[in-house]
Amino acid sequence: MQERIWLSSPHMGPEELSYVLEAFETNWIAPLGPNLTAFEAAIGDYLGGGVQVAGLSSGTAALHLGLELLGVGRGDTVLCQSFTFAASANPIVYLGAEPVFVDSESDTWNMDPHLLEAAIEAGIKSGKKPKAIVPVHLYGMPYKHDQIREIARHYDIPVLEDSAEALGSTYKGQACGTLGDIAILSFNGNKIITTSGGGALVTRNPEIKERAVFLATQARDNAPHYQHSAIGYNYRMSNVLAGIGRGQMQVLSERVKARQGNYKVYREALEDCSQVTFLEAPEGLVSNRWLTTILLPDLETREAVRLALWEENIESRPLWKPMHLQPVFSGAPAFANGTSETLFARGLCLPSGSNLTAEDLGRTLETLKKSLK
Repeated sequence: MQERIWLSSPHMGPEELSYVLEAFETNWIAPLGPNLTAFEAAIGDYLGGGVQVAGLSSGTAALHLGLELLGVGRGDTVLCQSFTFAASANPIVYLGAEPVFVDSESDTWNMDPHLLEAAIEAGIKSGKKPKAIVPVHLYGMPYKHDQIREIARHYDIPVLEDSAEALGSTYKGQACGTLGDIAILSFNGNKIITTSGGGALVTRNPEIKERAVFLATQARDNAPHYQHSAIGYNYRMSNVLAGIGRGQMQVLSERVKARQGNYKVYREALEDCSQVTFLEAPEGLVSNRWLTTILLPDLETREAVRLALWEENIESRPLWKPMHLQPVFSGAPAFANGTSETLFARGLCLPSGSNLTAEDLGRTLETLKKSLK
Protein backbone atom coordinates (compact mmCIF):
# COMPACT_ATOMS: atom_id res chain seq x y z
CA MET A 1 0.00 0.00 0.00
CA GLN A 2 1.20 3.51 -0.80
CA GLU A 3 2.22 5.89 1.96
CA ARG A 4 -0.64 7.58 3.78
CA ILE A 5 -1.59 11.11 2.74
CA TRP A 6 -3.15 12.81 5.75
CA LEU A 7 -5.88 15.42 5.73
CA SER A 8 -3.91 17.86 7.91
CA SER A 9 -0.96 16.53 9.87
CA PRO A 10 1.38 18.44 12.22
CA HIS A 11 4.34 20.13 10.54
CA MET A 12 7.32 20.36 12.86
CA GLY A 13 10.70 22.05 12.40
CA PRO A 14 13.97 22.29 14.36
CA GLU A 15 13.11 25.33 16.50
CA GLU A 16 10.28 23.62 18.36
CA LEU A 17 12.58 21.00 19.86
CA SER A 18 15.11 23.60 21.00
CA TYR A 19 12.49 25.40 23.08
CA VAL A 20 11.17 22.13 24.52
CA LEU A 21 14.70 21.10 25.50
CA GLU A 22 15.17 24.51 27.09
CA ALA A 23 12.11 23.85 29.25
CA PHE A 24 13.61 20.53 30.36
CA GLU A 25 17.06 21.95 30.97
CA THR A 26 15.69 24.80 33.09
CA ASN A 27 13.10 22.55 34.79
CA TRP A 28 10.17 24.75 33.72
CA ILE A 29 7.79 21.78 33.53
CA ALA A 30 4.73 23.68 34.68
CA PRO A 31 1.70 25.66 33.48
CA LEU A 32 3.79 28.84 33.54
CA GLY A 33 7.29 29.85 32.47
CA PRO A 34 9.29 31.74 29.85
CA ASN A 35 8.04 29.70 26.89
CA LEU A 36 4.42 30.39 27.78
CA THR A 37 5.04 34.10 28.29
CA ALA A 38 6.95 34.37 25.00
CA PHE A 39 4.37 32.30 23.08
CA GLU A 40 1.53 34.54 24.27
CA ALA A 41 3.53 37.62 23.29
CA ALA A 42 4.29 36.19 19.84
CA ILE A 43 0.60 35.52 19.19
CA GLY A 44 -0.30 39.03 20.34
CA ASP A 45 2.34 40.59 18.07
CA TYR A 46 1.14 38.53 15.11
CA LEU A 47 -2.53 39.44 15.60
CA GLY A 48 -1.83 43.10 16.33
CA GLY A 49 -4.28 45.61 17.75
CA GLY A 50 -2.80 45.49 21.23
CA VAL A 51 -4.56 42.25 22.13
CA GLN A 52 -3.94 40.26 25.30
CA VAL A 53 -3.47 36.48 24.99
CA ALA A 54 -3.94 33.71 27.56
CA GLY A 55 -2.45 30.35 26.56
CA LEU A 56 -4.75 27.48 27.53
CA SER A 57 -4.97 23.70 27.31
CA SER A 58 -7.37 23.70 24.33
CA GLY A 59 -9.61 25.82 22.16
CA THR A 60 -12.57 24.21 23.91
CA ALA A 61 -11.24 25.43 27.26
CA ALA A 62 -10.95 28.92 25.76
CA LEU A 63 -14.57 28.79 24.60
CA HIS A 64 -15.70 27.63 28.04
CA LEU A 65 -13.84 30.43 29.81
CA GLY A 66 -14.91 32.98 27.21
CA LEU A 67 -18.58 32.18 27.72
CA GLU A 68 -18.21 32.33 31.49
CA LEU A 69 -16.38 35.67 31.28
CA LEU A 70 -19.27 37.01 29.19
CA GLY A 71 -21.65 36.09 31.98
CA VAL A 72 -23.27 32.99 30.48
CA GLY A 73 -24.80 30.76 33.13
CA ARG A 74 -27.53 28.28 33.92
CA GLY A 75 -30.79 28.93 32.11
CA ASP A 76 -29.31 31.34 29.55
CA THR A 77 -29.43 30.91 25.79
CA VAL A 78 -26.47 31.34 23.44
CA LEU A 79 -26.71 31.74 19.66
CA CYS A 80 -24.24 29.36 18.05
CA GLN A 81 -23.34 28.66 14.43
CA SER A 82 -24.78 25.28 13.49
CA PHE A 83 -22.29 24.46 10.73
CA THR A 84 -19.21 23.85 12.89
CA PHE A 85 -17.38 21.37 15.09
CA ALA A 86 -19.06 20.30 18.34
CA ALA A 87 -16.51 22.21 20.45
CA SER A 88 -18.24 25.47 19.49
CA ALA A 89 -21.44 24.31 21.17
CA ASN A 90 -20.44 21.91 23.97
CA PRO A 91 -19.16 24.59 26.41
CA ILE A 92 -22.56 26.27 26.28
CA VAL A 93 -23.97 23.12 27.83
CA TYR A 94 -21.09 22.89 30.35
CA LEU A 95 -22.42 26.13 31.85
CA GLY A 96 -26.01 24.93 32.01
CA ALA A 97 -27.09 27.20 29.15
CA GLU A 98 -28.98 26.23 26.00
CA PRO A 99 -27.52 26.52 22.49
CA VAL A 100 -29.77 27.99 19.82
CA PHE A 101 -28.38 27.05 16.43
CA VAL A 102 -28.21 29.45 13.50
CA ASP A 103 -27.71 28.18 9.94
CA SER A 104 -25.27 29.47 7.32
CA GLU A 105 -25.31 31.76 4.31
CA SER A 106 -23.80 30.58 1.03
CA ASP A 107 -21.16 33.32 0.55
CA THR A 108 -18.83 32.20 3.36
CA TRP A 109 -20.69 29.13 4.72
CA ASN A 110 -20.81 30.87 8.11
CA MET A 111 -23.55 32.26 10.36
CA ASP A 112 -26.35 33.90 8.38
CA PRO A 113 -26.88 37.46 9.70
CA HIS A 114 -30.56 37.47 8.71
CA LEU A 115 -31.26 34.23 10.59
CA LEU A 116 -29.20 35.55 13.50
CA GLU A 117 -31.44 38.58 13.83
CA ALA A 118 -34.55 36.40 13.53
CA ALA A 119 -33.24 34.20 16.35
CA ILE A 120 -32.56 37.23 18.56
CA GLU A 121 -36.01 38.66 17.93
CA ALA A 122 -37.62 35.31 18.70
CA GLY A 123 -35.65 35.06 21.95
CA ILE A 124 -36.61 38.55 23.05
CA LYS A 125 -40.27 37.90 22.17
CA SER A 126 -40.24 34.77 24.35
CA GLY A 127 -38.77 36.74 27.25
CA LYS A 128 -35.25 35.28 27.00
CA LYS A 129 -32.76 37.60 25.34
CA PRO A 130 -29.70 35.62 24.18
CA LYS A 131 -26.61 36.10 26.35
CA ALA A 132 -23.92 35.71 23.65
CA ILE A 133 -23.29 35.01 19.95
CA VAL A 134 -20.72 32.41 18.79
CA PRO A 135 -19.95 32.77 15.06
CA VAL A 136 -17.18 30.66 13.48
CA HIS A 137 -14.64 31.33 10.71
CA LEU A 138 -15.22 27.93 9.12
CA TYR A 139 -12.22 26.27 7.43
CA GLY A 140 -10.43 29.62 7.75
CA MET A 141 -13.01 31.64 5.79
CA PRO A 142 -13.98 34.77 7.78
CA TYR A 143 -17.63 35.19 8.68
CA LYS A 144 -19.59 38.35 7.78
CA HIS A 145 -18.19 40.36 10.65
CA ASP A 146 -19.62 43.78 9.78
CA GLN A 147 -23.20 42.55 9.61
CA ILE A 148 -22.92 40.35 12.70
CA ARG A 149 -21.18 43.08 14.71
CA GLU A 150 -23.88 45.61 13.75
CA ILE A 151 -26.63 43.23 14.88
CA ALA A 152 -24.77 42.43 18.10
CA ARG A 153 -24.35 46.12 18.90
CA HIS A 154 -27.96 46.92 18.09
CA TYR A 155 -29.21 44.30 20.55
CA ASP A 156 -26.30 44.73 23.00
CA ILE A 157 -25.19 41.08 22.86
CA PRO A 158 -21.47 40.21 23.10
CA VAL A 159 -19.70 38.17 20.41
CA LEU A 160 -17.41 35.25 21.24
CA GLU A 161 -15.41 34.84 18.03
CA ASP A 162 -14.49 31.22 17.29
CA SER A 163 -11.27 31.60 15.34
CA ALA A 164 -10.07 28.04 16.01
CA GLU A 165 -9.57 27.41 12.28
CA ALA A 166 -8.65 30.93 11.18
CA LEU A 167 -5.24 31.94 12.51
CA GLY A 168 -3.69 33.77 9.57
CA SER A 169 -7.01 34.78 7.99
CA THR A 170 -8.06 38.43 7.73
CA TYR A 171 -11.31 40.36 7.41
CA LYS A 172 -10.83 43.65 5.53
CA GLY A 173 -7.24 43.78 6.73
CA GLN A 174 -8.00 42.92 10.36
CA ALA A 175 -6.73 39.64 11.77
CA CYS A 176 -9.29 36.99 12.61
CA GLY A 177 -9.01 36.47 16.34
CA THR A 178 -9.33 40.21 17.01
CA LEU A 179 -12.90 40.81 15.82
CA GLY A 180 -15.05 39.66 18.74
CA ASP A 181 -15.48 40.95 22.29
CA ILE A 182 -13.51 37.83 23.15
CA ALA A 183 -11.94 35.44 20.64
CA ILE A 184 -10.44 31.97 20.81
CA LEU A 185 -7.73 30.09 18.93
CA SER A 186 -6.92 26.39 18.68
CA PHE A 187 -3.52 24.72 18.42
CA ASN A 188 -4.81 21.18 18.07
CA GLY A 189 -2.62 18.75 16.11
CA ASN A 190 -4.42 19.38 12.80
CA LYS A 191 -4.41 23.20 12.88
CA ILE A 192 -2.24 25.73 11.00
CA ILE A 193 0.23 25.59 13.89
CA THR A 194 0.07 23.19 16.81
CA THR A 195 1.24 22.77 20.38
CA SER A 196 0.06 19.14 20.30
CA GLY A 197 -3.00 20.16 22.28
CA GLY A 198 -3.67 23.76 23.17
CA GLY A 199 -5.60 26.94 22.61
CA ALA A 200 -5.77 30.58 23.56
CA LEU A 201 -8.22 33.23 24.67
CA VAL A 202 -7.73 36.65 23.03
CA THR A 203 -9.05 39.97 24.32
CA ARG A 204 -8.22 43.67 24.24
CA ASN A 205 -9.11 43.97 27.92
CA PRO A 206 -6.19 43.22 30.30
CA GLU A 207 -8.64 42.56 33.14
CA ILE A 208 -10.40 39.85 31.13
CA LYS A 209 -7.05 38.22 30.35
CA GLU A 210 -6.10 38.35 34.05
CA ARG A 211 -9.43 36.83 35.06
CA ALA A 212 -9.08 34.09 32.40
CA VAL A 213 -5.65 33.11 33.74
CA PHE A 214 -7.00 33.16 37.30
CA LEU A 215 -9.89 30.83 36.43
CA ALA A 216 -7.61 28.62 34.31
CA THR A 217 -5.29 28.00 37.27
CA GLN A 218 -7.95 26.67 39.66
CA ALA A 219 -8.98 30.17 40.80
CA ARG A 220 -6.44 30.19 43.58
CA ASP A 221 -6.67 33.34 45.71
CA ASN A 222 -3.63 35.40 46.63
CA ALA A 223 -2.88 33.74 49.97
CA PRO A 224 0.03 31.74 51.46
CA HIS A 225 -2.26 28.72 51.73
CA TYR A 226 -4.63 27.24 49.15
CA GLN A 227 -7.75 29.39 49.28
CA HIS A 228 -10.53 29.60 46.71
CA SER A 229 -13.41 32.05 46.48
CA ALA A 230 -14.49 30.97 42.99
CA ILE A 231 -14.75 27.74 41.02
CA GLY A 232 -11.72 27.38 38.77
CA TYR A 233 -10.38 25.00 36.14
CA ASN A 234 -7.11 23.30 35.25
CA TYR A 235 -6.95 24.96 31.83
CA ARG A 236 -3.53 26.67 31.65
CA MET A 237 -1.09 25.65 28.89
CA SER A 238 2.14 24.03 30.05
CA ASN A 239 5.51 25.66 29.48
CA VAL A 240 6.64 22.55 27.57
CA LEU A 241 3.83 22.73 25.01
CA ALA A 242 4.25 26.49 24.75
CA GLY A 243 7.82 25.77 23.65
CA ILE A 244 6.43 23.93 20.63
CA GLY A 245 4.22 26.95 19.99
CA ARG A 246 7.16 29.37 20.10
CA GLY A 247 8.88 27.43 17.35
CA GLN A 248 5.67 27.15 15.32
CA MET A 249 5.04 30.90 15.49
CA GLN A 250 8.35 31.50 13.72
CA VAL A 251 7.05 29.67 10.64
CA LEU A 252 3.36 30.59 10.83
CA SER A 253 3.44 32.85 7.76
CA GLU A 254 5.13 30.07 5.77
CA ARG A 255 2.51 27.55 6.91
CA VAL A 256 -0.32 29.84 5.83
CA LYS A 257 1.28 30.41 2.41
CA ALA A 258 1.71 26.65 1.95
CA ARG A 259 -1.97 25.98 2.68
CA GLN A 260 -3.07 28.78 0.39
CA GLY A 261 -0.73 27.28 -2.21
CA ASN A 262 -2.43 23.90 -1.88
CA TYR A 263 -5.78 25.55 -2.53
CA LYS A 264 -4.38 27.23 -5.65
CA VAL A 265 -3.04 23.92 -6.98
CA TYR A 266 -6.40 22.20 -6.49
CA ARG A 267 -8.31 25.16 -7.90
CA GLU A 268 -6.25 25.38 -11.08
CA ALA A 269 -6.07 21.62 -11.63
CA LEU A 270 -9.85 21.22 -11.35
CA GLU A 271 -10.80 24.42 -13.16
CA ASP A 272 -12.27 22.53 -16.11
CA CYS A 273 -14.04 19.90 -14.00
CA SER A 274 -17.70 20.91 -14.02
CA GLN A 275 -18.57 18.53 -11.17
CA VAL A 276 -16.32 20.35 -8.68
CA THR A 277 -16.89 23.82 -7.21
CA PHE A 278 -14.86 25.78 -4.64
CA LEU A 279 -15.73 28.40 -2.03
CA GLU A 280 -14.30 31.68 -3.29
CA ALA A 281 -13.35 34.38 -0.79
CA PRO A 282 -15.66 37.43 -0.99
CA GLU A 283 -13.97 40.78 -1.59
CA GLY A 284 -11.93 41.96 1.39
CA LEU A 285 -11.75 38.51 3.00
CA VAL A 286 -8.57 36.44 3.04
CA SER A 287 -8.79 32.78 4.09
CA ASN A 288 -5.78 30.90 5.45
CA ARG A 289 -7.26 27.90 3.59
CA TRP A 290 -6.75 25.72 6.65
CA LEU A 291 -8.58 23.01 4.71
CA THR A 292 -9.32 23.07 0.99
CA THR A 293 -12.96 22.16 0.52
CA ILE A 294 -14.95 21.24 -2.57
CA LEU A 295 -18.60 20.77 -3.41
CA LEU A 296 -19.71 17.85 -5.59
CA PRO A 297 -23.07 17.39 -7.34
CA ASP A 298 -24.67 15.19 -4.67
CA LEU A 299 -24.13 12.84 -1.73
CA GLU A 300 -23.61 9.82 -3.99
CA THR A 301 -20.78 11.54 -5.87
CA ARG A 302 -19.22 12.84 -2.66
CA GLU A 303 -19.10 9.36 -1.19
CA ALA A 304 -17.75 7.85 -4.41
CA VAL A 305 -14.87 10.35 -4.37
CA ARG A 306 -14.21 9.93 -0.64
CA LEU A 307 -14.10 6.15 -0.89
CA ALA A 308 -11.89 6.25 -4.00
CA LEU A 309 -9.41 8.41 -2.08
CA TRP A 310 -9.66 6.07 0.90
CA GLU A 311 -8.82 3.08 -1.29
CA GLU A 312 -5.62 4.88 -2.31
CA ASN A 313 -4.75 5.58 1.36
CA ILE A 314 -5.62 9.27 1.04
CA GLU A 315 -7.54 10.85 3.90
CA SER A 316 -10.46 13.15 3.12
CA ARG A 317 -13.49 14.09 5.20
CA PRO A 318 -17.08 15.24 4.65
CA LEU A 319 -17.81 18.81 5.71
CA TRP A 320 -19.07 19.27 9.27
CA LYS A 321 -22.41 17.71 10.07
CA PRO A 322 -24.56 20.61 11.32
CA MET A 323 -25.08 20.76 15.07
CA HIS A 324 -28.86 20.94 14.70
CA LEU A 325 -28.70 17.48 13.04
CA GLN A 326 -26.52 15.93 15.76
CA PRO A 327 -28.28 13.39 18.02
CA VAL A 328 -26.95 15.07 21.18
CA PHE A 329 -28.60 18.38 20.18
CA SER A 330 -31.79 16.95 18.70
CA GLY A 331 -33.98 18.94 21.09
CA ALA A 332 -32.19 22.27 20.74
CA PRO A 333 -33.87 25.20 18.95
CA ALA A 334 -32.57 25.90 15.46
CA PHE A 335 -33.08 28.60 12.85
CA ALA A 336 -32.32 26.62 9.71
CA ASN A 337 -32.55 27.39 6.01
CA GLY A 338 -31.13 24.16 4.58
CA THR A 339 -27.74 25.62 3.59
CA SER A 340 -25.61 23.62 6.01
CA GLU A 341 -27.51 20.41 5.29
CA THR A 342 -26.77 20.80 1.58
CA LEU A 343 -23.12 21.60 2.25
CA PHE A 344 -22.79 18.55 4.49
CA ALA A 345 -24.31 16.30 1.82
CA ARG A 346 -22.17 17.61 -1.03
CA GLY A 347 -18.95 18.82 0.55
CA LEU A 348 -15.55 17.20 1.02
CA CYS A 349 -12.31 18.34 2.67
CA LEU A 350 -9.16 17.47 0.71
CA PRO A 351 -5.64 16.86 2.07
CA SER A 352 -4.39 20.34 2.99
CA GLY A 353 -1.36 20.06 5.27
CA SER A 354 1.50 22.52 4.85
CA ASN A 355 3.87 19.54 4.58
CA LEU A 356 2.20 18.04 1.50
CA THR A 357 4.56 17.40 -1.39
CA ALA A 358 3.91 17.99 -5.08
CA GLU A 359 3.72 14.21 -5.40
CA ASP A 360 1.05 14.04 -2.66
CA LEU A 361 -1.05 16.68 -4.39
CA GLY A 362 -0.61 15.00 -7.76
CA ARG A 363 -1.65 11.61 -6.42
CA THR A 364 -4.71 13.12 -4.74
CA LEU A 365 -5.76 14.96 -7.88
CA GLU A 366 -5.21 11.93 -10.10
CA THR A 367 -7.42 9.77 -7.85
CA LEU A 368 -10.07 12.44 -7.59
CA LYS A 369 -10.28 13.00 -11.34
CA LYS A 370 -10.34 9.27 -12.02
CA SER A 371 -13.24 8.78 -9.59
CA LEU A 372 -15.27 11.46 -11.39
CA LYS A 373 -14.92 9.95 -14.85
